Amino acid sequence: MDGGEIDLGDFRGKPLLVVNTASFCGFARQFEGLQALHDSYGPRGLLVLGVPSNDFNQEAADRKTIKDFCEATFRVAFPMAAPCHVKGPQAHPFFAWAAARSTAPRWNFFKYLVARDSRLLQAFPSNVEPDAPAFRQAIEAALA
Repeated sequence: MDGGEIDLGDFRGKPLLVVNTASFCGFARQFEGLQALHDSYGPRGLLVLGVPSNDFNQEAADRKTIKDFCEATFRVAFPMAAPCHVKGPQAHPFFAWAAARSTAPRWNFFKYLVARDSRLLQAFPSNVEPDAPAFRQAIEAALA
């Protein structure tokens, strides 16, 4: 979000939770739960990565507005990527890879859990809350 590059290779050997986000989505309250996951599981190796996208017409146009909103409203401290496409022919390579193995995001706050060995473990739809027991169980299994 700050203009640097996030190299997912730097996180090799760690499970990843990649979530397409949007500030003006009704699911934006999930930022709180994602931050709680970051706080709880980050020290154990989980990388929570937020990826803002306007593919569903619910994200601000510029990085500063997105960053300020996430930090001020939800105290987001986990890494946030620059806005990008998450579906269709312009999708970022990560999302194209994940869609080929599962499904493309159908809405904002679609979640992909990636194993330590870079396999896509599971995709979770937007309505799965970060504190859902099955979701946390999947994260625990990825960390084991």
